[in-house]
Amino acid sequence: MRVAPMTSRFLDACRRRPTDVRPVWFMRQAGRYMKEYREIRSKNSLLEICKRPDLAAEVTLQPIEVLDVDAAIIFADLLLPVEPMGLKLKFVAGEGPVIENPVRTSEDIDTLSISNTDDLGYVGESIQLAVRQLAGRVPVIGFVGAPFTMASYMIEGGPSRTFLRTKQMMYRDETLWRRLMGKLVDVLGPYAVMQVAAGARAIQVFDSWVGALGPDDYVRYVAPYSRALIERIRSTGVPVIHFGTGAGGFFRELHAAGGDVIGVDWRINIDQAWMDISYRSAVQGNLDPAVLLAPLPELKARVHELLKRTGTRPGHIFNLGHGILPETPVENVKAVVDYVRNFKP
Repeated sequence: MRVAPMTSRFLDACRRRPTDVRPVWFMRQAGRYMKEYREIRSKNSLLEICKRPDLAAEVTLQPIEVLDVDAAIIFADLLLPVEPMGLKLKFVAGEGPVIENPVRTSEDIDTLSISNTDDLGYVGESIQLAVRQLAGRVPVIGFVGAPFTMASYMIEGGPSRTFLRTKQMMYRDETLWRRLMGKLVDVLGPYAVMQVAAGARAIQVFDSWVGALGPDDYVRYVAPYSRALIERIRSTGVPVIHFGTGAGGFFRELHAAGGDVIGVDWRINIDQAWMDISYRSAVQGNLDPAVLLAPLPELKARVHELLKRTGTRPGHIFNLGHGILPETPVENVKAVVDYVRNFKP
């Protein structure tokens, strides 16, 4: 399946084509900092919003109306695919996601299903609804978790500081680790392709936990599976954004694993990162999300500095180095869009 092209400055930048102004969107642009989202969330759990296409589409579109950004990212959760694989997922206040039956043994991996991805059809319906309501104004971005981040959640049973159980599996039983990563590619690939079939015109692959690794472990244990997933998605003809949090120490290796656009977190200078990959991909990022809480003159200076760093070379998409923080004033997010749109190099 290959999709028909769509005209948009965001998609042009993904392909390193010139744009009239720098495209801008924000990770977690739909979320707790917006009162419209909080109103819906007060009546529904996170999983309920994800599983009701009308609500997921509504939340997806809120930032388009309020912020006038250049892309919508579908509202979903990274961990939704673990449910059709046979794991029990819940969200605990103050703790975040918890997997009640984590994956620790060979038998646990044997029982993981790779054939129930149709159970995630509600995400496709959400995308269809959002695309219909947008009527071509901006493209919808779909997303999946990268295999390492998904595996970490499944093994640890939730967020972790040390990723000790994950690394123990990697080091003690590489065959077991590779079986789990292979199964994840077999689930995440079709899931991403389904999102494209529903109308997503780009897919972001989030490797939220990959910064827990060193460069050699990344290349040995992770990169082959990220590459396999990204190639499956790229076969549809849509651009792939590959974002790894804390991956500054192996940015070139992350780029080598694939992606039309490489997301840059705030811990490294984006101009240096782009130069390190010889400008062979577009880049996205990388304002520190905390800067959005700064006074407006400081915020404007920081935005302009980032835009100057990336210069006039086609292929930069303005974004944060991670998601918008819940404490962020909406007015400041609007101001950033304005600063980007009106910037004169």
